[in-house]
Amino acid sequence: MSEVADTYEQFLDHVRQLSYVGDAGGLLRWDQQVMMPDGGTPARTKQQSALSTLQHDLLTDDELAGYLDDLEEASLDPDQQAVVREVRREHERARKVPRDLVERISEATSEALPVWEQAREEDDFETYAPVLEELVELRREYAEAIDPDRDPYEVLFEEFEPYLGLDTAERVLERLRDELVPLIDDIASSDVTQPRPFEGTYDVEAQEALVRDALDVVGFDWDRGRLDTSAHPFTSGTQFDARITTRFDPEKPLDSLSSTIHEFGHASYALGLPDDEYGTPLGEARDLTVHESQSRLWENHVARSQPFWEHILPTVEEYLGVEASPADAYGAANRVYDDNLIRVEADELTYHMHIVLRFEIERDLISGDLDVQDVPQVWNDKMEEYLGIRPETDAEGCLQDIHWTNGTFGYFPTYSLGSVLAAQLYDAADEAIGPIEADIREGEFDALYDWMTENVHSHGKRYRTGDLVEEATGEPYNADHFIDYVTEKYGALYDL
Repeated sequence: MSEVADTYEQFLDHVRQLSYVGDAGGLLRWDQQVMMPDGGTPARTKQQSALSTLQHDLLTDDELAGYLDDLEEASLDPDQQAVVREVRREHERARKVPRDLVERISEATSEALPVWEQAREEDDFETYAPVLEELVELRREYAEAIDPDRDPYEVLFEEFEPYLGLDTAERVLERLRDELVPLIDDIASSDVTQPRPFEGTYDVEAQEALVRDALDVVGFDWDRGRLDTSAHPFTSGTQFDARITTRFDPEKPLDSLSSTIHEFGHASYALGLPDDEYGTPLGEARDLTVHESQSRLWENHVARSQPFWEHILPTVEEYLGVEASPADAYGAANRVYDDNLIRVEADELTYHMHIVLRFEIERDLISGDLDVQDVPQVWNDKMEEYLGIRPETDAEGCLQDIHWTNGTFGYFPTYSLGSVLAAQLYDAADEAIGPIEADIREGEFDALYDWMTENVHSHGKRYRTGDLVEEATGEPYNADHFIDYVTEKYGALYDL
């Protein structure tokens, strides 16, 4: 073995240990939201802090720095270069963050979770406000440590999407706002109303049986995955163990179905990553724009399509006792709401106004242009401006999301960025293996899943985001496919 090859193998061993520690922390976070007893927070806070500190130490230590220096000018193949590039980026950012700050952030987010859950349940923002103030301050401190001369929000955004750039996010969100608001207004003025065959109350156990069957239909690998419930649906895991959660409302059975398929999309990405690259960047997802593209593709382009409802409706009728035509069920699944306050229950169009609202608020919080105490008022004002509705409670308003409690400021734009990418990827897949709708109608999803695995999942972090998009679709990242998709779909639904 050459000296370079030996150095690279030692480097990989170090990187794998770093990855394993991070995955262990992910399991503890999953457990805290799903299984842990209410009184477990004090111990879990210390456990999480210890793992976060260990992970930070492994990422920033001199041994790793030495490996990276030795490999800087080495002759490496493209995959090895990609691994070094990704680790170097994380290493250089992390070295700028003091160890004690990492500990404080980990402890603060762990302690914040039960406070948020109780505040949301009791509609009590005042109890949550000091926690949010601490989290905002910690994230400002974190961004300043990485680069004191740049916009702190831009630094935080790069935690979740390091390569597309905040300017791209702002441009996409601005275009969505400019093009979707008139479309939403036209729908509101339309004489067409979508049917509502799912009005009523539905047993939660029946809903769970339905979504488990739906996961069977789309091909969820139960040998490497599981489904649970949590206050906020999420996905956690690796290519060997992908765990999804959902939640159930007796009056909203479509929401649990769509959120479960959404999380399946995330899990499909994790499970599609190459097994033999586990522990390295080549076995990790390419950040959140791409991750969100997978969840939104399965939720919207698949599970909200008419062919899907033609296939799944007998199963829905079996569990929920609903009698409806596929066309009516399709219309109900795609009804544009004029009164929806909750992001995860929003329709495909107004959803993005929820994202714009959160993006603007968290950006102003991090910049210091908005005080935490003013968040409920600003939230409600923006909700009224963008969606024409006003929350009556903070539980329906600024307390509904878990993201700030997790300290993930800069995350929200990736939801819309991912939705845009989902349309671009779907069109590329349809051109290559289509018509996909014919497969969906027959309940056949292997071709779509295999295309996504070959063109997206299997690459891990081999490519930067923009390069991955071009490799998969043959063109740069753009919003044209999404705008065309929603214009055609909702134009037909609402006779525009």
